[in-house]
Amino acid sequence: MANTTALAFFIFAQGKYNTLIFMDKKLEILQSKLAEAKLGGGQNRMDAQHKKGKLTARERVHFLLDENSFEEIGALVTHRSTDFGMAEQQFLGDGVVTGYGTINGRLVYVFAQDFTVFGGSLSETHAEKICKVMDLAVKNGAPLIGLNDSGGARIQEGVNSLGGYADIFYRNVQASGVIPQISAIMGPCAGGAVYSPAMTDFIMMVEGSSYMFVTGPNVVKTVTNEEVTSEELGGASTHASKSGVTHLTASNDMDCIFKLKKLLSYIPQNCADKAPTLPYELGDEYRDLLNSIIPENANHPYDIKAVIAGITDAESFFEIHEQYAENIVVGFARLAGRSIGIVANQPMNLAGVLDVNSSKKAARFVRFCDCFNIPLLVLEDVPGFLPGTDQEWNAIITNGAKLLYAFSEATVPRITVITRKAYGGAYDVMNSKHIGADMNFAWPGAEIAVMGAKGASEIIFKKEIDAAADPAAKLAEKERQYADTFANPYRAAARGFIDEVIQPRDTRRKLIKAFAMLENKAVARPKRKHGNVPL
Repeated sequence: MANTTALAFFIFAQGKYNTLIFMDKKLEILQSKLAEAKLGGGQNRMDAQHKKGKLTARERVHFLLDENSFEEIGALVTHRSTDFGMAEQQFLGDGVVTGYGTINGRLVYVFAQDFTVFGGSLSETHAEKICKVMDLAVKNGAPLIGLNDSGGARIQEGVNSLGGYADIFYRNVQASGVIPQISAIMGPCAGGAVYSPAMTDFIMMVEGSSYMFVTGPNVVKTVTNEEVTSEELGGASTHASKSGVTHLTASNDMDCIFKLKKLLSYIPQNCADKAPTLPYELGDEYRDLLNSIIPENANHPYDIKAVIAGITDAESFFEIHEQYAENIVVGFARLAGRSIGIVANQPMNLAGVLDVNSSKKAARFVRFCDCFNIPLLVLEDVPGFLPGTDQEWNAIITNGAKLLYAFSEATVPRITVITRKAYGGAYDVMNSKHIGADMNFAWPGAEIAVMGAKGASEIIFKKEIDAAADPAAKLAEKERQYADTFANPYRAAARGFIDEVIQPRDTRRKLIKAFAMLENKAVARPKRKHGNVPL
């Protein structure tokens, strides 16, 4: 009996030992494959990436996400192509790292294209991996971050790769306004690859190592005979200052990652959420500096960013599109710890007029804030729309209407402060009471009128001025008369178009209270499929 028991135990132990050996071998195979996946296109190509001053895809993900939070999806995926010798060129992960993790404890989904594998080119399976995390991001209501570094479609796959791009484009549109989508261009992005970032909420580019264009310099030279470099055609500075395609630029990969994290701190997880609030202890909140910002001469400029700094929490303003259409300033800030979006005319540039580019810039920002429940503060000092053939021929009518539409459509809390000028149709467009603003304040020196005193006087009093012995003196007299009568905030306040004329030093305190009052604002809209934005 004892021998039988001992034999049984021996058989059991031997079986367990064999099982462990079997599992060890299986685990060894798994670890080998995972290690191979982490090498991407190999150490030589990773070294080449570093020599260009660029991080690898996995390094970018590592520095972007919280320590040990990344969970990879699809590390062992390979392409299915067999043409042009592709069957012999297999890399685990197929040129893109995908998965999820956290940034400052908040869930995000991420994909990072790996330039060391086929130049980061997009294949059918590469696209499927991206689509998988996009679907998960929408289902679970979390931001999607794309770290783009790709030579474009994988030409060996033909239409399969083009279909993959289209699958991504479709999901970009379905996710729009549902979850925040952020694209960081950290290398080449050309051809069809540019359209996915273009449909995301924010684009960031790295100076000197990233570019975006539909057709490259060689094609441009062939078709138009223009000589242009990749940097001139579609580099970060070009798209930041000329086209407005990119919202933020960074000096290197790490700076890009830092700015991306900062941007995320102002925005919510999804359209049903609210942006994170930071702890804040209220004081008296008066800012005496604001009383001395506006020049005595109404034609002298001042920096609206000084007003922003005087109103918002210390060093909280995060500007968007800083180098594009500088006559208007947009960005995020905090007011008593709460995230707000700011749209402000900039008198330092073109006197703060509205033109084609500033209207598009502001409209896009307003729509984003409205999508994601971020209250809007408008600081208004606008002499009107920029006149001229260039503006008219480039559709200032349609483009100005974009900003008008964006404000009229927005249902988030909306507050306007008129710091100085509010003339003509631009008064209406800049979040006036008439298009749904919740609270409208004006500083005592505000001028709210159809046009400036000089232009108005030349029209209204033309006969008197022409008949006067000294027309110049008569014009000056009529200017003062018009200004005293109309170029002030009190006519508008008398009609209820301005809720309150306030001291500049009291602005911050008033805004904190007003936004708190509007926190639970709810607006019912007519039932419809969607509006027809004047695109």
